[in-house]
Amino acid sequence: MSEFHAGAGHEPPLDRPEGVRLGALDEQVGFTLRLAQEASFAAFARRTGEASLRPGRFAILVLIDANPGISQTELSAAAGRDKSTLTPALADLEGRGLVERRRVPKDRRSYALTLTDAGRKVLRTLSEHAAAHDRQLDALVGEENKAAFLATLRRIIAGLS
Repeated sequence: MSEFHAGAGHEPPLDRPEGVRLGALDEQVGFTLRLAQEASFAAFARRTGEASLRPGRFAILVLIDANPGISQTELSAAAGRDKSTLTPALADLEGRGLVERRRVPKDRRSYALTLTDAGRKVLRTLSEHAAAHDRQLDALVGEENKAAFLATLRRIIAGLS
């Protein structure tokens, strides 16, 4: 069984007590990806000071801004999120006055999504934080490794989708 040891090439996740054995998880890509995502999301929340506007909400705002009038179905596919998790996120953003949902006249079952002025303002602020966060990630990955790292992540996405 594997154990985290300082200096052994592994660092314990922030909330894991020293000496906790991970067993087979220590060498599993999926588990490590999840830990990396959790660490990235936590760092983003610390940077923004807005734990409730997590990276997933930021991605939704970016996608709506880039695609005014996008439907919830299209947004779900673009964000890689199930509609059951997207709907509460949209309701939260709408409740904050950041997103507006309007019924599509030709299809009363669909909504066209747009950002409000307040949504665009929040997006500008979050975009500044996201750029700084990405610079931190770039430094950790290394500029010379970034293209290969992104290509590997994209192969994982394509291969498992």
